[in-house]
Amino acid sequence: MKIGMMGAWNTDSGASIHAELIGRGWVELGHKLTVFTFLKESFHGTVITGEDEDYLIRCFSTSRATPQTLDPVPLLTSDYQFFVAQDIGMIPKDLLGKIFPHIKKKAKTINVIHDGKLSPDPSFYQFDWDGIVCFDERYADFLKKAYPEDKIFMIPYPCCPWKPGNKEESRKKLNLPKDEKIIFLFGMASKLGADAFPTLKSLTKEYPLKVLVVTTFPYSLEKWRKIAEENPFVELREKVLDMGELYSYLYASDLFLYNKPSLPTVAVSSTAYQVLGSGCPMVALYSNFVEEFGKAIMTYKDEKGMIANIKSVFEEDERYKELLRKQKKYVDENSGIRIAKKFIELFEKLS
Repeated sequence: MKIGMMGAWNTDSGASIHAELIGRGWVELGHKLTVFTFLKESFHGTVITGEDEDYLIRCFSTSRATPQTLDPVPLLTSDYQFFVAQDIGMIPKDLLGKIFPHIKKKAKTINVIHDGKLSPDPSFYQFDWDGIVCFDERYADFLKKAYPEDKIFMIPYPCCPWKPGNKEESRKKLNLPKDEKIIFLFGMASKLGADAFPTLKSLTKEYPLKVLVVTTFPYSLEKWRKIAEENPFVELREKVLDMGELYSYLYASDLFLYNKPSLPTVAVSSTAYQVLGSGCPMVALYSNFVEEFGKAIMTYKDEKGMIANIKSVFEEDERYKELLRKQKKYVDENSGIRIAKKFIELFEKLS
């Protein structure tokens, strides 16, 4: 099949993670992919995380740019039978709308919804999509209020493939202590982990502990710098991690902590889909970001629950072993290649 996909690519946004996992899955399956993505001076996300592939075309700005720009020529002249748009709230919708009838003449059109509620922007609804893809029933419930039910299809968010690593080798590579328990936090959400620091500190009474934070986000840095100055077991590293580096840190760690509370809208943790394949246990505050993962993630609702979960991982007890089995099962069932195949099945159905 020949597939065109429009949206974020090679950035740290959730939409980019989704697009890359299914897009690279299509390429692996032998399909021809053309990706239309944001200009380097105006992209969705905070950093560009990879080198441009030869099937990547940068031809538009974000919807937040002033002025918005979109070069229509690549979209009009590229060869594709299916057109997949990712997170159109970030795309210059009215400019796309002017050429959308031409796209529909040659391709079936699919919109992958990343919004957690119906958009208040009228421009969002100007497109006559052949299919609307959402991640689970929570999304489908609000989409049914605006779109015909027979156009809505649920395809789960994809996981990075199961690929555990070597803890000892990774710690040596990253210059981390061999015999300490390491709790890892990274990126923008690490600032929320700072709220749990008093609980983490209490664990130093029982374990040789290192809290390792890797981030470049100013608010996260501000919070953790102050904590690190007063607590020698906290290490702060200022770095943007590509996927290879991120997995090295996950391999080196005993657990990844995610302390993100619920949103008032539907939400999903793209971070979880990004990290679970590492085999590093994820201990998370129970919220609508992680409610769909079942027992593939250890969740807590209070300080007592957090401590119990962390101790379970540190002691590698039966609950921890069951977590790893559930984690691997979840990742295998929702791997990028399997989700890519589900999109191919949808394309065939729409044909």
